[in-house]
Amino acid sequence: MGRVTGKIAVVTGGSSGLGRGCSLRLAQEGAKVIVADIQDDLGGEVVQEIKDAGGQARYVRLDVTDELAWQSLMDIVKEEFGALHILVNNAGIAIAGSIVDMTLEDWQQQQAINLDGVFLGIKYSIPLMRESGAASIINMSSVAGLKGAANLAAYNATKGGVRLFTKGVALECANNRWPIRVNSVHPGIIETPIWTKINPDAFEAGENAIDPQVLAQVAVPTGEVGFPADIANGVLFLASDEARYITGTELVIDGGISA
Repeated sequence: MGRVTGKIAVVTGGSSGLGRGCSLRLAQEGAKVIVADIQDDLGGEVVQEIKDAGGQARYVRLDVTDELAWQSLMDIVKEEFGALHILVNNAGIAIAGSIVDMTLEDWQQQQAINLDGVFLGIKYSIPLMRESGAASIINMSSVAGLKGAANLAAYNATKGGVRLFTKGVALECANNRWPIRVNSVHPGIIETPIWTKINPDAFEAGENAIDPQVLAQVAVPTGEVGFPADIANGVLFLASDEARYITGTELVIDGGISA
């Protein structure tokens, strides 16, 4: 216990799925967590769950594509907490389907949330992190950021972009001797709500859900689906001082898919 005690953390998309798991895990290990999301009710529930367990948390509404909202969030963090040590850029969506049929609107929406949101988070967090010392940025990519997948090319583009963007920013921080490590995490098939939202327009009403348990039996070498806690434990490690010598790399948590 206490692996990130005293650290201030922001988790985007922190109200559900992987973000919820990361928010809870970081709080369990002593971080003060700012849960940032657009799902207000769920965000409030996560914050209450953290508080009920004796942790500290606050919810802030954040659209990760909104530059002014990021500036406002950093103002809140600085005024209320005085520092920022951990940023988990987790918010993301998946829009599947043939690249021939994908609309420019869908392409741009996915880019805006999955890639622009990471850019804005890093841009506006680094100044405060430089002042805070021993900081860690963790960008949520995917196994789809390491290998291609038919009908997921647009998603591949965003997650591959997150992977390489992470490396460039890590080197910028290192070369400038800023005390900020930057790494990406690459989940495989994890049981989260994303599987009910991956491509609603491509399926008949009520049939758009993909069962990750069934998919894992076919696609994962171990045959097992992952859970948000599996990813959250990896994020916790990268956020902690245990990972002090790790930057510019990727942590793959996928049951062997990328192997």
